[in-house]
Amino acid sequence: MPATGWLEALVRLPRRTKRRLLRVADTLLVGMAMFMAILLVGDAQILLDGQTSAVMVPVVLAAPLCFELLGIYRVVLRYMNRRVIKAMTVGVAFVAAALVLLNLVLGQPLAMRVVPVFAVLALLGIGGLRLMLHELYQLSCRTQRKPVIIYGAGAAGCELARALQQGGHYWPRAFVDDWRGLQGSLVEGLRVHPPEELAGLVTRLDVELVLLAIPSAPRCRRREILEDLAELSIPVQTIPGTEDLVSGRSLVNETRDVAVEDLLGREPVPPFLDLMGQDIRDKVVLVTGAGGSIGSELCRQILWQEPRRLVLVDNCEFALYSIEQELLSATTPDGKPVCRAALLSIQQQARLEALMRCEGVQTLYHAAAYKHVPLVESNLTEGIRNNVFGTLGLVKAAVAAGVESFVMVSTDKAVRPSNVMGATKRLTELICQAFASRYPDAMATRFCMVRFGNVLGSSGSVVPRFREQIARGGPVEVTHAEITRYFMTIPEAAQLVIQAGGMGEAGEVFVLDMGQPVRIADLAMSMIRLSGLEVRSAENPGGDIEIRYTGLRPGEKLFEELIIGDDASHTRHPRILTTRERYWAWERLEPFLGVLEAAVECSDEQRIITLLKQAPLDYRPGPSAPVALPSVQEPSPVEDASASGAPEGGDEAWRGVSHAARSRM
Repeated sequence: MPATGWLEALVRLPRRTKRRLLRVADTLLVGMAMFMAILLVGDAQILLDGQTSAVMVPVVLAAPLCFELLGIYRVVLRYMNRRVIKAMTVGVAFVAAALVLLNLVLGQPLAMRVVPVFAVLALLGIGGLRLMLHELYQLSCRTQRKPVIIYGAGAAGCELARALQQGGHYWPRAFVDDWRGLQGSLVEGLRVHPPEELAGLVTRLDVELVLLAIPSAPRCRRREILEDLAELSIPVQTIPGTEDLVSGRSLVNETRDVAVEDLLGREPVPPFLDLMGQDIRDKVVLVTGAGGSIGSELCRQILWQEPRRLVLVDNCEFALYSIEQELLSATTPDGKPVCRAALLSIQQQARLEALMRCEGVQTLYHAAAYKHVPLVESNLTEGIRNNVFGTLGLVKAAVAAGVESFVMVSTDKAVRPSNVMGATKRLTELICQAFASRYPDAMATRFCMVRFGNVLGSSGSVVPRFREQIARGGPVEVTHAEITRYFMTIPEAAQLVIQAGGMGEAGEVFVLDMGQPVRIADLAMSMIRLSGLEVRSAENPGGDIEIRYTGLRPGEKLFEELIIGDDASHTRHPRILTTRERYWAWERLEPFLGVLEAAVECSDEQRIITLLKQAPLDYRPGPSAPVALPSVQEPSPVEDASASGAPEGGDEAWRGVSHAARSRM
């Protein structure tokens, strides 16, 4: 039978059989240690003396009993550690003490100098046996485990190495660490190498994975390390962050794929607690779009600030059910649930107003919108009906119900929009700005808007799409080689939305500092390489995954912007800027919305595009957007609005507005 077969057979023996074999082995080893000690320091002739046998035999037979009482046989050898060595040392000390006592009782047939030699030999024998068995077990497992290198020889790296050495899917072969004081030394039995040797180690040790074990390192440093590792085209995984480890939410050996936020390298700013709770603590809060990526995270963050009640509004049953079930455990001091879920569309103004009045809503976060650019582009009328007129109805309901604070979540696509979705979001900003100027009283609803870019991991985000494409072998599809986007994590975006709302004044537009824009092609390339694959290109035709450029989608821009003008001001929060931008007063915006709603009800896409161009949106549709017919020559309700707020031309200009549309103004 091959050596590995013997090892597997030994490992598979029943635990009771293994313990019996260990007792027999310990008895033999203690007897051999006694015999060798007498030969080394005594006279071999005394071995034939009956009194010597009267000392040796009871001590040898009593040794396994002593070890049993100390619990040494209950130890699983694969998990052997320093405590086992201490227990064995104590056990051998007891056996040596018994030898001394029995030797004195029988008149010292053995020389006392035999005792320390016996103790050392016995400890080496039983300890060496267990160490050998431990290593044999590790050897039997190594053929089935992936060799890995651990980057980071600190406390987390050491704990990870110990966990992996006890079993699992990975076999640690070496450490890599930046600190010169550790380089060249042995940590957990593994040599620590400098980062410059990593490429050679990967080849020499046939390493299949690098585990990043630096949870407390700044994100900028992690980004530098990941950029270096990406050049090796070897899979990289990381252990959970410090907060997850300390809180107990994750274990050190729960490795996972590298988080994309590590590739961005931007350090999050801790939230200002006074701003987080200012509009939430002990208040009734309503969140629209509560089941979405941003809305659900807003609900989690809000719940941590202890609202009196949290009302969840969404028109997607499953999404609403999911977030309700997640938050259902939260209750008020009197045992009542904090959360209430309302299956509603933001287009149902009357029901929303009734809900706000019934619940006594004080703060409202509006995160409900159709946001996918190509879908809204190809479903123009529904996008405007939901995003624009749904928001208009929600704003009116909030004012009528006496809501104190209205915070609208906007997007960077609202800045000089090239697509309908961005135009609708800019138009909703205009609505909030108009109502803020219409009701300047401090007792009225306070409106503010928060604008930011893409969030990592949200529905439709490029990151999960890239991961899926890499998993199935490619190609990874990028719309343009030079396209860039701003990115932020979902929790950070939700926290900044809440904080911006806490310090907003009427009509302010808040812009979140998203850091430096990220080139999407570079992001795709890094994700491929950190998955252990190579990018296939003209220079590297033997690569694994191709990056395919598909061309800009309808309404998509190469570069996104966050501010329309250049008059942004800093706030007390380093990541939040504020700006006041051009808008129409309600007297001018109201008739425009009436004409727009009439065009929506008629599904007149050319008319809708014409109207969007006339509004102060800086709307610049892409080549795939519906183009207004040049023969349409109608007075513009935007440029020719009179002081009364109605377009010139009197009733003629309003003929296209339905009775239902006029009644809602």
